[in-house]
Amino acid sequence: MTRIPRALLLLTVLLGLSACATAAPSLGQDARVPGGPVVLISIDGFHPAYLDRGVTPNLAALAARGVQAEMKASFPTKTFPNHYTLVTGLRPDRHGIIDNVMTDPALPGRVSRLGDRHEVTDPVWWNGAMPIWVSAERAGLKTATLFWPGSEAPIAGVQPSHWMTFDQTMSAPDRVARLLAWLDVPKAERPVFLTLYFDEVDTYGPRFGPDSPELDAALARTDAAIGQLVAGLKGQGLLASANLIVVSDHGMAATSRSRIVRLEDLVSPADGLVLSTGPHLTFEPAEGRRMQVEAALLRPHPHMECWRKGELPERLAFGHHPRVASLFCLAQTGWEILPQSAAERRPLVGGAHGYDPADPAMASIFIAAGPAFRSNMRIPTLENVDVYPLLARLLALAAEPNQGDPAALEAALTQ
Repeated sequence: MTRIPRALLLLTVLLGLSACATAAPSLGQDARVPGGPVVLISIDGFHPAYLDRGVTPNLAALAARGVQAEMKASFPTKTFPNHYTLVTGLRPDRHGIIDNVMTDPALPGRVSRLGDRHEVTDPVWWNGAMPIWVSAERAGLKTATLFWPGSEAPIAGVQPSHWMTFDQTMSAPDRVARLLAWLDVPKAERPVFLTLYFDEVDTYGPRFGPDSPELDAALARTDAAIGQLVAGLKGQGLLASANLIVVSDHGMAATSRSRIVRLEDLVSPADGLVLSTGPHLTFEPAEGRRMQVEAALLRPHPHMECWRKGELPERLAFGHHPRVASLFCLAQTGWEILPQSAAERRPLVGGAHGYDPADPAMASIFIAAGPAFRSNMRIPTLENVDVYPLLARLLALAAEPNQGDPAALEAALTQ
């Protein structure tokens, strides 16, 4: 056995200690970005033009001390698909939440609908991707999600340290109070990644239209909740270290009862299964009815266009996932494809989303403020898949495979 000289052994130990002292920072304490809490806030249905109405002073102040951009939603421009895109960096055609209403050939007889508690909480629908809170929890970081789509299911067997069952009756101030309570704990127990979801804007936009005084009032109430959050973080001594990211999932287009494509003029109940209606129609032909249904839907229409699964325009980056329906029809922006009974219930003037993401009406917001971000900066339009690599960077996590561009927000960061 060869003996190691005492002096060499001492030098080896000292070099080892030095390496430990200069090792990479621990998770959640990336040297490039301060390690305070990262709070991702969604205001469902918030169009960038709403910031110019003079009813959102707290959001305007946040944008002034941070970074602002218009953001392009993924297709379809619906709530569940885009919320899951924001936290996975994958488009709906990749992560599998392809609509608010969907079926799966591997799950015969089952339909996932936005309001169905049993289906929404079943991980079988969500396991096609790993949201950022799962990666964080696996890395030993505590997370908290308030009403973010997907967070009520144990995805890959993991849920956030703190979460709540969606309750639309919970007011915006109460939602903020809950998030602040999750942060008002000793640092060792404090979540480092949190989400907050507001849905009132997306309730009043469809009901009264994007240009209505009712929507302005909803914007003002939501903005007041943002002010409450900022004040609460300041009171807890966390504002200086917190990085706040405000996003929306899609914009809003004005609709009218006079701009309806009647479903009954296209197909009958015997033709198959209707899944989604509104800005887009998804349809599964019944056995033996495919030729008749395709003849009815694939012909030219004045206010909509239809495609077979797999034949949608490439620019939509959609239509290949197994859950996509056999036939997909997209209405012209401002028009809706509805059964007569639903058309009669539509307001004379309302709003909708689900249209082509290239239409400016479907644009969403991005505002980020905190020590990681530059001040009073506008950047070019983002893709919403770019939010995920930003979150991974702020949390010093290795990103899962995604479709976002890690360099998209490079210029907006302080380091």
